[in-house]
Amino acid sequence: MKSEDLDGVYGAKNPDEARTLYDDWSGSYDADNLAKGFRLPALGAGLLASYIGRTKGPILDAGCGTGLVGETLMVMGYMHVFGCDISKEMMALADKTGAYSGFEQADMGTKLPYADDHFAGFVCVGSFGPGHAPASTLTHLARVTRPGGYGVFNLLEHSYVDQGFPPVMEKLAADGVWEVAHVTPPFLPFLLGEPDLWSRAYVVKML
Repeated sequence: MKSEDLDGVYGAKNPDEARTLYDDWSGSYDADNLAKGFRLPALGAGLLASYIGRTKGPILDAGCGTGLVGETLMVMGYMHVFGCDISKEMMALADKTGAYSGFEQADMGTKLPYADDHFAGFVCVGSFGPGHAPASTLTHLARVTRPGGYGVFNLLEHSYVDQGFPPVMEKLAADGVWEVAHVTPPFLPFLLGEPDLWSRAYVVKML
């Protein structure tokens, strides 16, 4: 099956189905999304840089896809970026950017194959729509990010409550794991398409 439509990946019913859809979509993913003015990778990288400052990392690009975030970070001078994704085909394309120091295949909602407090920061954009990584992913991302480090992720306005993100985020704050440093106004991830798909980005600081 070949998917070139967000409805296809948002409709994935389990991680195996999502993996297959992204493997099949990998060859045209950049062309399809950039043609619609996809700007999440640049916004995510820029937000992290504005909070984390100059650092040798390491930085985790969680749900790295074809490497748009990592390549943006490399252009900005961040050289120790690691990627994880559910799709091996996506990561193979990300590897071609030369932006990454290593990759791990991971179902992010179940676990991340990294030590506690390992990363100076993470970016996870485009990974939390319906049929994508669940809210539990935030707990794993927080675990692998060191105290004082920052994370950036985006959520879709129309679905994040039903997906269960608010209670997970509130528990991480109540438990003293992180604090929310910044929440953007609603914005469109695609400037030339998907006119009803509004999102917000969140910046969190580990405590």
